[in-house]
Amino acid sequence: MHLDHLPGSFFGPPNLVELLRHQAQHKARDRAFIYLRDGENDEIAVTYADVDAKARAIAAQLQEKDLAGERALLLYPAGLDFIYAFFGCLYAGVVAVTAYPPRRNRNMNRIEAIAADANARVALTIAESRERVAGFVRPNSVLDRMEWLATDTIADERAAQWREDRLSGDTLALLQYTSGSTGTPKGVMLAHANLMHNSAMISYAFEHTRSGSGVFWLPSYHDMGLIGGILQPMYVGQPNVIFSPAAFLQKPYRWLRAISHYGATISGGPNFAYDLAVDKITDEQLESLDLSGWTLAFNGAEPVRRETIDRFVERFAPCGFRREAFYPCYGLAEATLIVSGGLRKSPPVIISVEAESLESHDVVEALEDEAGTRDLVGSGGNLHDQQIRIVDPETRLAQPAGRVGEIWVSGPSVAKGYWNRPEESKATFQAYLDDTDEGPFLRTGDLGFMVDGELFVTGRLKDLIILRGVNYYPQDIEYTVGLSHPQIRLNYGAAFTVGDEDDPRLVIVQEVERRRDLDTEEILTAIRKAIAAEHELSVDAIILIKAGSIPKTSSGKIQRHACRADYQKGTLAEVGRWGAEPLLRADEAARGADAVAPAIARSETATTARTAQIVYQCVRKVAKERAGELDLETNIVELGLDSLERMEIVASLEETFGGRFPEEVLPEMETCGEVVEAVETYLGTEPIQRSARCDISNIPAENYDIAAFPEYQQLR
Repeated sequence: MHLDHLPGSFFGPPNLVELLRHQAQHKARDRAFIYLRDGENDEIAVTYADVDAKARAIAAQLQEKDLAGERALLLYPAGLDFIYAFFGCLYAGVVAVTAYPPRRNRNMNRIEAIAADANARVALTIAESRERVAGFVRPNSVLDRMEWLATDTIADERAAQWREDRLSGDTLALLQYTSGSTGTPKGVMLAHANLMHNSAMISYAFEHTRSGSGVFWLPSYHDMGLIGGILQPMYVGQPNVIFSPAAFLQKPYRWLRAISHYGATISGGPNFAYDLAVDKITDEQLESLDLSGWTLAFNGAEPVRRETIDRFVERFAPCGFRREAFYPCYGLAEATLIVSGGLRKSPPVIISVEAESLESHDVVEALEDEAGTRDLVGSGGNLHDQQIRIVDPETRLAQPAGRVGEIWVSGPSVAKGYWNRPEESKATFQAYLDDTDEGPFLRTGDLGFMVDGELFVTGRLKDLIILRGVNYYPQDIEYTVGLSHPQIRLNYGAAFTVGDEDDPRLVIVQEVERRRDLDTEEILTAIRKAIAAEHELSVDAIILIKAGSIPKTSSGKIQRHACRADYQKGTLAEVGRWGAEPLLRADEAARGADAVAPAIARSETATTARTAQIVYQCVRKVAKERAGELDLETNIVELGLDSLERMEIVASLEETFGGRFPEEVLPEMETCGEVVEAVETYLGTEPIQRSARCDISNIPAENYDIAAFPEYQQLR
């Protein structure tokens, strides 16, 4: 049955092109999106007519190249150009493939794998990004062989040349590549009807009205940022304020400030976003916020934690934030986005269960705060036109209420399958109950249970690693480790996390070759640098073990759970280890302070010396013992700092010197020398205030010539 022929599935046009055309016709001058270039005040506002005209101009260019039915890789930094290009693809009948521009020395493998899997004909981006990417795209690679088109150079007059073609709800609109394996990426095939139906479900669940508005910093190439932050407001016809994830990570205050300033009614993010706001927003900043109009704060990226809700409510209640505004929900890319949600004005549903029984997949409710219990937050109930089943993944039999099983979903929002992967599509999207043959269902790979119509998500069948709200496949990390040093045994390692959900720690267990000249320190350093460079992750512990000692199944598969258990028991056949110490010893701190001098001696001027001193100080403040001896050639990425920690350094420097780094230069700031150069180019060299995170008061004045300082420049 064609999706656009399903009776009563949703109210609205059958495809996204007709949706935007409708809004452009009836609300031409209304604001559609406001983009905050600096995350604060520098705004660009566009109307529905603007988006429609830009999309038609891009579509005309794509039609001229005869690309209808082909795939286009969208490689855009944060901003409005992504929105124009996405709709431009739809207007031309081109399948959009969303991703993020490759960066020097990083994420090239994943982008190339996506481009190859999608067999993309063209890459769309802006001229500035194209120039940057050209310098490090590998010769004769799939990206090098593709045609590149800078859509911001297409004249607006081309809009008149667009030829409208008929699209149905079944027409493929988007390949949404999941946060999955680098080596074998999977593109979820989303038709227009999938996207329209899910937008209708979100509108119903969130009780959206045209008088509301939203604030989004989530990346537009991700399902929550694209569908929730771009398509949903387009569907409802309400304005949306957007800014970049980097701006949020640098200063989480910007998120709540935008909600307060624009009177937004809806916004959200994963657990870590709420936790970050609690941890980083100061009492002084708190006094400037009015969150009384924020009536829906969604959290659907991972199982929602009670501690996150309680901390956020307690911290921001003085600003008018209400507990009932919290809206836990559940979704995934294979179901377009949302699967379940609750009632908008009801507080989150939280139950306490016996932890030991839950491990056996039995749900036994207990008293709150009782010993041996675990608090679980409900993710709402089933939504219109779909069914949720809790199923035993082995027997494929439906489970009764209060029994944990795999979450299965059916309905018009479920995607068409994985691009060019018929076997995996059948296994994931064509599941049937064994006793009744009911189906087909989408197997989500997530575990959960239902109580009184409320869905509770408890975990995953997959060995997925979640750090700071980002999903990582362990096999990707393991592959990176395997290639990091010649004395490592490829395919004989395990990556997993230990600790609780609030503070997961990444651990690597890796076999090494049988050699007398084994250099464990060199191997450990190589592993840390490789993971930092390829995945932007910091490792908490690395254990090198003897060849042939890693736990494996009879079929040769690595047993990650057994590795974790052996690690926790201390029974691994260890030959070397590394683990970050929680505190820096006094003698190490002294050595670190002294290590600044040699680098300063190599600086060209006293001004640069002063700037370098402050850069080192800010790096040490965040990296702590990982910083070691710093000089201008030190690669900050290879210190093992994740993206959030690097944004803390950026925010400290901006706070200390004033001004803003352009977002497009942030990926290029890898060594301390490059950071110093960027500071002097974009921020100036004179500190304008003391930063709470980068105290420069203890840097001796004799190390610089104050008369040499020029006036600092404010970029924006």
